[in-house]
Amino acid sequence: MQKKLLAEGLGTAILVLFGCGTAVLMGPQVGMLGISLAFGLAIVAAAYGIGAISGAHLNPAVSLGMVAAGRMTFGEFAGYAVAQVIGAILGAGVLYLIASGTAGYSLETNGLGANGYGAGYLGEYSLTSALVFEVVMTFIFVTVILGATGKGSTPGFAGLAIGLTLCAIHLVGINVTGVSVNPARSIGPAVFVGGNSLSHLWVFIAAPLLGGVLAGAVHRAGLTRAD
Repeated sequence: MQKKLLAEGLGTAILVLFGCGTAVLMGPQVGMLGISLAFGLAIVAAAYGIGAISGAHLNPAVSLGMVAAGRMTFGEFAGYAVAQVIGAILGAGVLYLIASGTAGYSLETNGLGANGYGAGYLGEYSLTSALVFEVVMTFIFVTVILGATGKGSTPGFAGLAIGLTLCAIHLVGINVTGVSVNPARSIGPAVFVGGNSLSHLWVFIAAPLLGGVLAGAVHRAGLTRAD
């Protein structure tokens, strides 16, 4: 179990460094398409790099979805979630160290790729829009993961399918919430940025967890599971 938790922490740090790092360090150069690809490619890298060790959940919503689907215990979920959050915080800390090494960088102005909504944040979408987006997109994401790693799936292609799905979700929703679908990914940057990032954090914990549970329950019921 210790090896699995280490893999989950490392993989989540990779996700934050690749995804949020692209947004912070290269956002103006690569745009939203580049940021979307970075998040997707981070999942692909982690899936094939550590997937054989822990399953490469890298996301408490995915792990809770696995519990709801009957694929892991709640005790295992708790360990995974703690490791994922620690990994995300460490990843955000490394990103901050890198970003702060250039003239003109300001944590308050440039941030660390934290999620948000409302006035002053990207497309200024409402709380309702943020909640609906995060629940629905997490449901879709976890449904794809459960299907791509379950009975009837094509061996060896799960990482690619999952990474491309996360990329597509970012293409749809970066302007809405910056895209969380992952409480750990949201907690990491928010710990350093503070302010609205922390006050909005409950949305990016509650909504993805709800979406993950719903996806797991529907899968367990057989509605999205291959017979």
